[in-house]
Amino acid sequence: MENNIPRVGVGAVILSEDHQSILLVKRKKAPEAGYWSLPGGKVDYMETIEAAIIREIKEELNVDIIIEKLLCVTNHILPEEKAHWVAPTFLTSIDKGHVMNNEPHALSDVQWFRLSALPEKLTLTTKNALKYL
Repeated sequence: MENNIPRVGVGAVILSEDHQSILLVKRKKAPEAGYWSLPGGKVDYMETIEAAIIREIKEELNVDIIIEKLLCVTNHILPEEKAHWVAPTFLTSIDKGHVMNNEPHALSDVQWFRLSALPEKLTLTTKNALKYL
């Protein structure tokens, strides 16, 4: 991490219309490469966390979202990866568009998973969000 300064990254819990499935992305890059994660990304300088999650989801997945509420905040601290993120996570829903992987350089897969049948390798932020869901 540059200059050992914590960064801010936002995540979105995107549920299916029946609230039985969640949309996850498989990360290609650190932190937690190879793990399934909530979609999202970093907050840019002078950007609100709300604007950041709306922008990141549009960039990553080609959909417009509606923010329902702030679900939780995760202290995403991984000393072994020298990663320190503060990660607000929002409960959201899809407003418009069709989900697609717009960032194949960063994401190896995008899938809906039943909440009752989640993959084993979940990121710390995803595990934390699921506790609050």
